[in-house]
Amino acid sequence: MALHIAEIVFDCTDPRPVAAFWAVALAYEIAADRGDWIVLRAPGGAGPWLAFDTVPEHKVVKNRVHLDLMPTEGDTMETEVARLAKLGATAVRLVRNEPDEMHTIMRDPGGNEFCVLRP
Repeated sequence: MALHIAEIVFDCTDPRPVAAFWAVALAYEIAADRGDWIVLRAPGGAGPWLAFDTVPEHKVVKNRVHLDLMPTEGDTMETEVARLAKLGATAVRLVRNEPDEMHTIMRDPGGNEFCVLRP
């Protein structure tokens, strides 16, 4: 038996701003909105859905799982980091693994960490 990822769920105290950020950041569309549960999907249905669930507690520690995002052809890591910051994300730090290998750690409006990779 095989599995596929149906959706990736973000726990949020307020899902609306977090879902709005990811919808614009990834050019996803709203598939469902119950107020306390919002689901986004990629146009055309490619890739996993993203769901945003209301929980009472605030995020207090680093994510155990995070998204690594690769800029599309022609875009740079720096351009995407600046665009995402304008949408409400926060740049945490630049990580250099090797001279040609680097990524930027960021947080979405709900505090969830994600990385923007250098293509």
